[in-house]
Amino acid sequence: MSKRDYYEVLGVSKTTDEQELKKAYRRLAMKFHPDRNPGDKEAESSFKEAKEAYEVLSDDNKRAAYDRFGHAGVDAAAQGGFGGGGFGGGGDGVSFSDVFSEAFSEFFGGGRSSGGSGRGADLQYNLEVDLEQAVRGAQIEIKIPTQVRCEPCDGSGAKPGSKPVSCRTCGGVGQVRIQQGFIAIQQTCPSCRGRGQTISDPCSGCRGTGQAEKTKTVSVKIPAGVDTGDRVRLSGEGNAGRNGGTMGDLYVQIIVKEHPIFKRQEQDLYTEVPISFIDAALGGELDVPTLDGKVRLKIPAETQTGKLFRLRGKGVQPVRGGNKGDLLCRVIVETPVNLTKVQKDLLKQFQETLENDGNKQSPKKTSWFEGVKNFFDDMKL
Repeated sequence: MSKRDYYEVLGVSKTTDEQELKKAYRRLAMKFHPDRNPGDKEAESSFKEAKEAYEVLSDDNKRAAYDRFGHAGVDAAAQGGFGGGGFGGGGDGVSFSDVFSEAFSEFFGGGRSSGGSGRGADLQYNLEVDLEQAVRGAQIEIKIPTQVRCEPCDGSGAKPGSKPVSCRTCGGVGQVRIQQGFIAIQQTCPSCRGRGQTISDPCSGCRGTGQAEKTKTVSVKIPAGVDTGDRVRLSGEGNAGRNGGTMGDLYVQIIVKEHPIFKRQEQDLYTEVPISFIDAALGGELDVPTLDGKVRLKIPAETQTGKLFRLRGKGVQPVRGGNKGDLLCRVIVETPVNLTKVQKDLLKQFQETLENDGNKQSPKKTSWFEGVKNFFDDMKL
């Protein structure tokens, strides 16, 4: 029988991050664990299926191979489980109390420590970019405060020439187990604080933490077409891990600044174009700005304010693919100000000619007043 899709097994999407992936697995593990379902072969099968899916998708290399080639891209030997031995109950080395205590401690803010080395924390940086940079893409250097591996002790936390020793309280595991009735709860070891090791002679440079503060410059490649809310991940640019653990990642959150001319809505751009009432009445041509330069926009005679003109392909190319958007120009008929006496007299003469012609030149005005008249006539009935 063919295997189910791993993402389907865990009930997650292909874009799910590590934290959500872990939550989804724990939810299924607590539901189907054999310790909670003794003798239920179907539950045991579901548990093993979820465990196998999580082991593959939680590993960056295995996940990449699976995304590209499916089940064929994952070495079956690498999917053997969480390790041999175990606590019994048919859980392939993972007892229900392990699953429960891990979820319990993380829910209340502890998080389960693996002891020894640990992955560094991820960082987030909010980066403001211009609309032009977001549309065309850019290479931007940013400075971020971060925790790096202490050089004198190489991240061990111990004074150069010495080494950390295994914690006597937890035996190097980083956790101690407390039995409360039928539930065994694992907690962070109070002696080593989850590290699994103790340092008798700490490094003077980092005071035993194995980390040092440093502001570093990182070059960020902004893909063309990004928008506010998109994130760029820089692998290994986060905080250093403890005890020589792997580096965390840096997530650059994109915020597009407001533009004085254009407003963006998905792949389309919008702008308002002021025109004189002369151009609106008689028609004309004018230069309209785009992100690629100026283009000529033809204004037909008798154009009304608010008319929307679409310039095909002058918008944004979406970062995730698809057709390039358009530039939509909304013309706004501008009323002249600071008129001279001569200009006012000419406008009055022009108005008289319109009135003598029965207001045929203002159909909307005529229909609107007729609607108002009918409205009040109906109220009298």
